[in-house]
Amino acid sequence: MSNGTTGAVLCALAAVLLFAVAWREAAVVRRLRRDGIRARGVVVDNTRVAEDDGHIWVPVIAFHDQQGHRVEFSPRMRGTGMGLETGREVPVVYEGRHPQTARVRMWRHMMGTVVSLLLGGMVFLGAGVLIVLTK
Repeated sequence: MSNGTTGAVLCALAAVLLFAVAWREAAVVRRLRRDGIRARGVVVDNTRVAEDDGHIWVPVIAFHDQQGHRVEFSPRMRGTGMGLETGREVPVVYEGRHPQTARVRMWRHMMGTVVSLLLGGMVFLGAGVLIVLTK
């Protein structure tokens, strides 16, 4: 296999992996929208997390599940425009048996990960096609 072919195959594999993870994430979001239990949560803290390009603030959200247990979680989607100020009340959705699956019930938090993974997959797929076409 030549370097160009290897690069194209690796890009295609990365794209397939990202599409598969996006599909799984979309299935989780669909299940939460359809069967999830809705609750109200409160942003109780913002923690500083080290990222590759510096530090970002990640909200910590607390809510009570159906059994009355306090559950805390941080949204999966992070970055610019994803922050929530401390004290803010937010809608939450979670699976009844697994409250740790909780998500903030806002479009950007529910679908942001899916959209990001799909865009990443398209970039890798495009790079693989570009490698094949320039060879």
